[in-house]
Amino acid sequence: MVNSKISATGTKANNHGRQLILQARHHDPFSFLGQHPHHDTTEKKFVYRVFLPSANEVFVKHGATWIQLEKTHRDGLFEVLTENNLTSPCLLNVKSGEHSYEVYDPYTFSSSITQDELYLFGEGRLKQAYKTLGAQSITQDKVAGVRFAVWAPNAERVSVIGNFNNWDGRVHAMRAHGSSGVWDIFIPHLTTSDTYKFEIRNRHTGNVLVKTDPYGFEFEQRPGTAAKISVSHHQWEDKQWLESRKKRDWLHAPFNCYEVHLGSWQRDAEGHFLTYRELAKSLVPHVAAMGYTHVELLPITEHPLNESWGYQTTGYFGVTNRFGSPDDLRFLIDTFHQANIGVILDWVPGHFPKDDWALARFDGTALYEHEDPRLGEHQDWGTYIFNYGRNEVRNFLIANAYFWMQEFHIDGLRVDAVASMLYLDYSRKAGEWLPNKFGGRENLDVIDFLKQLNVMVGEDFPGALTIAEESTAWPMVSRPVYLGGLGFNMKWNMGWMNDTLSYIEN
Repeated sequence: MVNSKISATGTKANNHGRQLILQARHHDPFSFLGQHPHHDTTEKKFVYRVFLPSANEVFVKHGATWIQLEKTHRDGLFEVLTENNLTSPCLLNVKSGEHSYEVYDPYTFSSSITQDELYLFGEGRLKQAYKTLGAQSITQDKVAGVRFAVWAPNAERVSVIGNFNNWDGRVHAMRAHGSSGVWDIFIPHLTTSDTYKFEIRNRHTGNVLVKTDPYGFEFEQRPGTAAKISVSHHQWEDKQWLESRKKRDWLHAPFNCYEVHLGSWQRDAEGHFLTYRELAKSLVPHVAAMGYTHVELLPITEHPLNESWGYQTTGYFGVTNRFGSPDDLRFLIDTFHQANIGVILDWVPGHFPKDDWALARFDGTALYEHEDPRLGEHQDWGTYIFNYGRNEVRNFLIANAYFWMQEFHIDGLRVDAVASMLYLDYSRKAGEWLPNKFGGRENLDVIDFLKQLNVMVGEDFPGALTIAEESTAWPMVSRPVYLGGLGFNMKWNMGWMNDTLSYIEN
């Protein structure tokens, strides 16, 4: 290798910034790592820094020349002074032990998240937030990789950790986007075989948390909890169904729905779950032969506990891998549509579990939930309740509904436990709940959220349905928002179902 070593002696990098990098506490690592004007001399020079704890030697390419960096700290800080700007993005040659590899430096890529995206997210109006946050496989500056982004406003430092960096939170610390609370970084060369989490250091306590991605598309097989880089290659063949759906008025047409839990409907000879593709061969013809117009899938979002039937969701944007991959589920839905059967998803926006690796106390504070247990905890189920009044939380749920309809061609949402969302005193004794600003027991934030949800579905997905599983006498559940209703298309009549099943049983 042709190389030119330019000494970094005398650079004396900002000591405070250096210590923050070494301690994995830097709030803005992009201001220290990468290339920056050098201010410790009267001559115009640039200082270039990388932090690679596992490296013995590091070279950076400039034109046809490889420039060697000086190791200025034993923990893996390398620096060099240059006369001119280096070619960006910077390509590194890293020697680690007996191995060497080339990699582009993440700290020489600018952010691809726009101010418009951040503004709309803060307003609660970024309907495709799952394309901004989470892990996006993109090409930036002609380099393929993955852009990671996460919302953690109370963090001092956020890092991406994964099998590609030995789960070391010092290596890929992210960029903070001011008051938005969003962090991001582009990491080149990653593939769909890679797994990752976020490591979050709380700015108030210094506690370090390891969390899975709230916007993750795919996850490890349980009991693993890491998210996986996921890209869809499915080619949809249901255009005819989607076009006909737009013209159909389900309020004045036969609607007969088959409710099914995929994990218990049928098993193979050894007692294993059927895969999504196996279900396409057995479940679809079964439902069609019985004359159903729709099938309702009990939650197929990722969840850790089989016994919960999916109602304690930890991965709202992730397809449970109990039955296969996201594209396998797309294949099942596509097969239903080609058989002229609609697919309703049982959706759980009313609460989420307390697992410490998921949404709960995400950045060390009550972020997705209310801090006050009188608002933020569901006592019957031992779960947290979403803070529907917080724009970013409401955006998370609205974007999730949009995601299932846009990316998986879901034909409707059966919204679970609506009554528990609407009433502040649901299953609570006196003194265990807080009234709204008018002194009532109605959850005003939930009312606004449900109206926003139903208007969005009606405008963006003609012919798709929202169905409320609501067990009380709340008025106008299925009346349009413009008439003062909640805007659902239908209400799931729990009383009729329970009475009918009880009658048949006895």
